[in-house]
Amino acid sequence: MKIFLDTANLEEIRKGVEWGIVDGVTTNPTLIAREKVPFKERIKEICDLVKGPVSAEVTALDWRGMVKEARELAKLDEHVVIKIPLTPDGIRAIKVLSSEGIRTNATLVFSPMQAVLAAKAGATYVSPFIGRVDDVSSDGLKMLEEIVVIFGNYSFEAEIIAASIRHPMHVLEAALMGVDIVTMPFSVLEKLFKHPLTDIGIERFTKDWERYKETMGR
Repeated sequence: MKIFLDTANLEEIRKGVEWGIVDGVTTNPTLIAREKVPFKERIKEICDLVKGPVSAEVTALDWRGMVKEARELAKLDEHVVIKIPLTPDGIRAIKVLSSEGIRTNATLVFSPMQAVLAAKAGATYVSPFIGRVDDVSSDGLKMLEEIVVIFGNYSFEAEIIAASIRHPMHVLEAALMGVDIVTMPFSVLEKLFKHPLTDIGIERFTKDWERYKETMGR
C-alpha cells in the first residue's frame, strides 16, 4: 500500500518524506488556499520535496477549461497529476488528457459506478471519498470495498486512492481490502505511530538501562 499525504503544507510533507514513508501528495483548492501561497509555485515546491505523484486540481468546470488548465499544470513538473472532478465534463476531460499521456486523478467520487466511469475514461487514479460518504449517513468503507471488487473483476488499470480519511481505522480497513493508495492528513499519519504499549515499553527499557548504567558505574 502506498501512502500519500493530503496536504499542501511543506513542513508536513518534509517530515513525511524524512520518515521515508510518503510516496506522494494530494492537494485541492481548499488546501492550497489555506497556505496562502501562489498555487503553481506551491505545487512545484511539493514536487521537488516528494519526488512522487502530486495531484493538482483544476478549477474550471467545463471540459475545455479543464483540459487547458491541465496542460499548463502538467508542464510544471513530471510528477504532477491532474485532479479532475467526477462530472460529465470531467470525464470528457479525463478522456482527452489520457489520450495525450497526461496522468489524471478522478476526484469527488462517491459511488462505485462513478469510479467505473472514471476508470473507463482512462483515469490514472480514482479517489473515492470515504469520510464524506460517512458524513451523509452512508457506509464509505462499503463503497470502497465495492470499488475494489469491481476493479478486480474487470482488471481496470486505474489505481484506487482511498481519500477523505478521518482516522487510523479507515487506513486499516483500506489496507485489508488491498487498496492501492491511502491519502491522509498529516495528523492521521502521526496517529499510525501511536500505541500505548510502545510508550510503556520505551519508558520501561529506558528506566532499566539507567539503573544498569548506575550499577555498572559503581
